[in-house]
Amino acid sequence: MKPMHSRALIGALAVLPCALAQAQSQANPGNAPQLPAVTVTAPGQDADSGASELRQELAAEQARTPGGVTLLDSEDLKQRSVTSIADALRYVPGVWTATGTTADGAYLSSRGSNLDAKNYDGNGIKLLQDGLPVTAADGNNHNRALDPQAMRQGIVARGANALAYGASTLGGAIDFITPTARDTASEVALSLGSHGDRQASATVGAVNGDLDALVSVEGRRTDGYREHQAQERESLYTNVGWQLSDQVRTRFYASYTNNDQELPGSLTRAQWKDDPEQANPSNVTGNYRYNVELWRVANKTSWDIDADTRLTVGFSYENQQLYHPIVYSPPYFSLLIDTEQRNFGSLLRYQKRLGTHDLLLGVNYGQTEVEGGNYSYTPGGSRSLSDRVDNQAESTELFLLDRWEFASRWTAVYGAQAVSASREARSVTVSSGAVDNPKGDYDSINPRAGLMYQLTPATQLYTSVSRLYEAPTLYELEDDVRGGDKALDAMEGTVLEIGTRSTQPVGANKWHWDVSAYYAKLRNEILSMDDPSAPGTSLATNVDRTVHAGIEALVGARVALNGGASMDPLLSLTLNHFKFDGDGTYGNKDLPAAPTYALKGEVLYRQAGFFAGPTFDVVGERYADFENSYKVDGYTLLGLRAGLSGKGWDVFAEVRNLTDENYVSVLTVKDQASASDAILTPGESRSLHVGARMKF
Repeated sequence: MKPMHSRALIGALAVLPCALAQAQSQANPGNAPQLPAVTVTAPGQDADSGASELRQELAAEQARTPGGVTLLDSEDLKQRSVTSIADALRYVPGVWTATGTTADGAYLSSRGSNLDAKNYDGNGIKLLQDGLPVTAADGNNHNRALDPQAMRQGIVARGANALAYGASTLGGAIDFITPTARDTASEVALSLGSHGDRQASATVGAVNGDLDALVSVEGRRTDGYREHQAQERESLYTNVGWQLSDQVRTRFYASYTNNDQELPGSLTRAQWKDDPEQANPSNVTGNYRYNVELWRVANKTSWDIDADTRLTVGFSYENQQLYHPIVYSPPYFSLLIDTEQRNFGSLLRYQKRLGTHDLLLGVNYGQTEVEGGNYSYTPGGSRSLSDRVDNQAESTELFLLDRWEFASRWTAVYGAQAVSASREARSVTVSSGAVDNPKGDYDSINPRAGLMYQLTPATQLYTSVSRLYEAPTLYELEDDVRGGDKALDAMEGTVLEIGTRSTQPVGANKWHWDVSAYYAKLRNEILSMDDPSAPGTSLATNVDRTVHAGIEALVGARVALNGGASMDPLLSLTLNHFKFDGDGTYGNKDLPAAPTYALKGEVLYRQAGFFAGPTFDVVGERYADFENSYKVDGYTLLGLRAGLSGKGWDVFAEVRNLTDENYVSVLTVKDQASASDAILTPGESRSLHVGARMKF
């Protein structure tokens, strides 16, 4: 990797905490913002107490961020059917998720990231598990390690608000925090659903003095709501914690996933209207699949040096084998991808309170290697190597963040991130020996400044301005429309955000809201379109200027009724304004894939452990091409869900798409799409899901 051009500035960032320490040594510590408290659950302390402490820690992180952040709690998710990350993120504003292949094939976009809608190259959001990456070092989310069924709490920091995680992405970061024996009860769970869906899990944990351990196993089988959509998945998750002393604690993590799934493919508009449950004939003939075997180990250790200082270090290593037949068009072209991907990630966090300053200095380092090949193949028969693949990526993110309570009710949040990354995508054509070797080095300094005002004890106002930066993935380098050894440029830009959040009691009722508006101007955004000569593969390019803007709102309430009952409405609203900005080819046309608006909500009646009520999705129209010539209509989905909880058990039932609406869930982006293009993936038809859980 080439040295960073801004090495001097990185050095300045590294020594800044010491300089601030000296400057603030006489400051009044009584007004200092507090680091999240860490309390080790003692033997005998119940799991609810440990979970409450974790929720408080995440809520404190949200309250100290001048921008859009949403929290997730697995206890809420387990009251409904959650089979994918799309289900888990259903009520997170600003995040557009949809499923169209199987539960593991969710499309994910945050604030307009990944708008080329390439499911096999999901990017633009840094995915983390327990603060350690499950996103590859090149930014690719070609990964099955992040499982909402194996989550205890989650935090979604959108856009530049993910600086506290060091994320260098347009869409921000999502951190899924796994359960431990100190914050989760042992349990067994079972759910059944339409289309042959079966899912079961069991979790067992134990605490013995300074040691604790938890093991969770789960399995899923589904026939799918379309032809050629079956899935079989088995997973094992375990972690062991050790309190080495009153100040030092460590935790080891290990997981294994084996996921085999069929891919039904996209349909033309005529096919979709005629029979949305059919598969694309080529997918059946070619037996298109997405089979991944993955294992991962990790460790994280924290040291409370004193009451105001904490040091955290961690590492992760992941290996995944991919078997992926994706194109079969005999006698012209067929493609089977068979590769091994190895990901190494590490983190270092140094937190320090200095008077009225709350400092965070962090470093992330990641390395990814992909080896294997692309093959020509005959389904169920022979295959021959066409291209050898040897790709490498590295990424270093150094970041410094200060939260300074400079006056009563006022907090300044400012910092910077230094990024140094390298990408090298090397492939050798076996028949000719020709080598394609695009590679590049990417360096940037990305500052951020924000201001927060505590309007009332329960209400915050905030604003921030930040620089955005994202280097290309290895897939994007491979798919550069220019071919050869040229490398794409990194995306960069500036985003301005304003917003407010509150949890406000009003008599016996309680209201909460989290509303933010942002406006970003970007240069060199990387977009891809389906290659007309090889459907299923893409062509990537930089576009000069784009605008990403939107409004994100999560609003809810608990309205007290007689007899201890309540009515709980919840509404998540996302308004998107994603456009080319005076582009030489596309002018000011809309960017494809993301809907103009998405409104998701529910209204539940609750009393004494019982709940029931309607759910709804209202989604606006979107385009499937850069020319804006192919429009995909919006849709409205209605549902119902209900449940009942007792001491140590709960059950639920959920009906989705009650009116059996025929709608498009995911689409494939082209330059200029035609009516005969197979680019539409149908959404799930009417379905019923039921589940039960017992804790002990």
